[in-house]
Amino acid sequence: MSKGVTGKIHSIETFGAVDGPGVRFVLFVQGCPLKCLYCHNPDSWCMSDGKSVNSDDIVKQIKSYRNFIKNGGVTISGGEPLMQHEFVLDIVKKCKDIGLHTAIDTAGSVPLKLSKKVIDESDLLLLDIKALDNDVCIKLTGSDNKNTLETLDYCEKTKKPVWIRHVLVPSITLDEKMLIELAEFLKKYTVIENIELLPFHKMGEFKWEELNMKYELYDTPQPQPEEIKMAKDIFVSRGLPVR
Repeated sequence: MSKGVTGKIHSIETFGAVDGPGVRFVLFVQGCPLKCLYCHNPDSWCMSDGKSVNSDDIVKQIKSYRNFIKNGGVTISGGEPLMQHEFVLDIVKKCKDIGLHTAIDTAGSVPLKLSKKVIDESDLLLLDIKALDNDVCIKLTGSDNKNTLETLDYCEKTKKPVWIRHVLVPSITLDEKMLIELAEFLKKYTVIENIELLPFHKMGEFKWEELNMKYELYDTPQPQPEEIKMAKDIFVSRGLPVR
């Protein structure tokens, strides 16, 4: 086994049930180039705030849960895990060596020249498309969606399985016309196994307050059931698999 790689992490969830198939060991990596208005972990943005760890120590911890996650696997999330591509790649390879399924939860927000090796080694990509409309994406995250869409195209080219994630934010992304455009856009991709439409929630508001950061969505309501159904129906009616 190769020598470990040092990285920065935010937190660990040992029995995750929503970040990929089955029960998962979820590692949240520190650092993110995006500044999403609805982020529930803004404390994960700054790399210097994370805890320094060695990848070998993380893998050792993962091994201790192997019996519980053998029918699920390991998900590396963030922040943006592909910012620390060497650290993440080492963990993925070593998880693969012990027969564990690996997933990367990413917004694809780093260039492919940095992320390709991690994508190639992983079993599944959970790809968060913030917005298909570039202007909306910039408003929502502070960055464009160029790297995200290039990541999806690369997964199609290499036949890497993808779960799409899309957050439904009233008055921003929860818009019938925009959802139709996104569904029509995604229809051409054969590697998409699942689409998760995630309702905007307010559980992270307190972190913005604690960090003395301006939170712009205080007055944004959470989606109503009929709005979520409308969004789901748009994708289902176009033959897309929606969770």
